[in-house]
Amino acid sequence: MKRITVLLAEDHAIVREGLRSLLDFDGGFEIVGEAATGRQAVEMAKKLTPAVVVMDIAMPLLNGFEATRQILLAEPGTKVLVLSAHSDDEYVSHMVAVGASGYLVKQNSGQALVGAIKHIAAGHTYFSPSIAKRLGDAERRSREGGAVRGKPARPLTAREAEVLQLVAEGAANKQVAAELGISTKTVEKHRQQLMDKLNIHDTAGLTRHAIATGVIENSIQATND
Repeated sequence: MKRITVLLAEDHAIVREGLRSLLDFDGGFEIVGEAATGRQAVEMAKKLTPAVVVMDIAMPLLNGFEATRQILLAEPGTKVLVLSAHSDDEYVSHMVAVGASGYLVKQNSGQALVGAIKHIAAGHTYFSPSIAKRLGDAERRSREGGAVRGKPARPLTAREAEVLQLVAEGAANKQVAAELGISTKTVEKHRQQLMDKLNIHDTAGLTRHAIATGVIENSIQATND
């Protein structure tokens, strides 16, 4: 029986080791790579084309939301299973919106993870029971007209999302430019576009927005310019 190819995207080495051991023990998987940052995950997914990417949300350099979006844009045949400590509706909704096929919280059992990967690789979706219930409830409310819809926000481009995360993580303009391979002036342009789109007027505000929307974890402290 052909083994399912899996890419592990998780910034904590000890967690990656545990996931690898769990999947190796099952025998039905081939771990083709391990990524410690969101950008590594995107690059490795393009190169290795795994069947499933197990993706954490709180990834450095490029968060799981944007990494998932970029992976699925480049490799639509790859499936993404989110494995996160966060189960807030906003996180789940955002990951579903960018195309994730499943969402598990880290409190779930190893058996649940194994089953979820196999289910997703077979072309299905898989969500933790509590998350599945909330998604179903939200869908019913939407059909019944109970969902309140506000004015849609202007979406961020992929580059703006990358700049937002790096700025919120405390990188100065020169550091952002070096990381992304663009000029400092281009970084300044993206920062201004971010502030205009989000109606935010300083770096501290960008950082608060990044924390509130799950772009970075609130344990990360940003340096204000």
